[in-house]
Amino acid sequence: MSQPPSSGWQRTLLQSWTRRGPLAWALWPLSLLMGLLVRLRQGLYLSGLLRRETLPVPVIVVGNVVAGGAGKTPVVMAVVQHLQQHGFQPGVISRGYGRRTRDTREVRPDSDPRDVGDEPALVRRRTGVPVFVAARRADAARTLLRQHPQVDVLVSDDGLQHLALARDVEICVFDDRGVGNGFLLPAGPLREPWPRPVDLVLHSGARPAFSGYRSRRTLASHAVRADGSRVELAALALNGQPLLALAAIAQPQAFFAMLQSTGLPLAQTLALPDHYDFDSWQRPSDKTYTLICTEKDAVKLWPHHPDALAVPLDFTPEPAFFTMLDRLLEDAQLSSPHGHTTS
Repeated sequence: MSQPPSSGWQRTLLQSWTRRGPLAWALWPLSLLMGLLVRLRQGLYLSGLLRRETLPVPVIVVGNVVAGGAGKTPVVMAVVQHLQQHGFQPGVISRGYGRRTRDTREVRPDSDPRDVGDEPALVRRRTGVPVFVAARRADAARTLLRQHPQVDVLVSDDGLQHLALARDVEICVFDDRGVGNGFLLPAGPLREPWPRPVDLVLHSGARPAFSGYRSRRTLASHAVRADGSRVELAALALNGQPLLALAAIAQPQAFFAMLQSTGLPLAQTLALPDHYDFDSWQRPSDKTYTLICTEKDAVKLWPHHPDALAVPLDFTPEPAFFTMLDRLLEDAQLSSPHGHTTS
């Protein structure tokens, strides 16, 4: 019915990243080489031998140091919505992971997620702000600001390691995995050594591995159809129609558990690889299952299965996180030539 979630060696590698077992230690020499390359690259930017591009508006980078999804995109949307509520006109830039194009382009409401990436498509749909993707985030930023001169702050979806782009605020996101076994790739999950200086650490999971700001992730009380109309989850549960839950995200089991906690009748769950494109996926022809999925998956699933229901995830960082973000952004504006003042 679908491609397998991952190959055996991938599962083995991911499991090895949770502890310092034999495989992790066998790969450890390669992680030392990785560390040298990371430090060399950082040194080139710090010394000025490699140039960092400074933009005319403040830049907030939302990223992580752990390979794989840690909940960055929900944080991006929460930050964007907070900025909107405080009188800013934000824009979002991204590399557009997994897209089949390589150019710089705007993400529009009708953009094919295969051309712009599923996460940028979701951010555009949920927030309505200008979103641009490019192989180099600085290119996306310049084009966005040229075409949308009203934008006064940029949020970069991922890019903590994209040192070519200067930034005013860095937000590092962790899920319940923390830093895993603490080794760099490929012996562990780290893209760069941790700890490293960042402005804010935000935990997207329920059990933070270390200190930082916390957040709460819950399902919305409704699902969304392709046409934007809503259906209450309580009504779905009472209806009793069997559901096939799909998830092509980093931690699909967490989504399934949240669905089950609402009393929804899940006849089957199907975990697919993160960023799965759904082009080759076929729904069971002998079952009358209603498809239910995440918003991220829906932007790719709806062209093939417009009857699928998408359940939004409500992501809410603790108030102290936004208080500190506001303070950092105000400091950045006062100490830089950006020229914007908070309203």
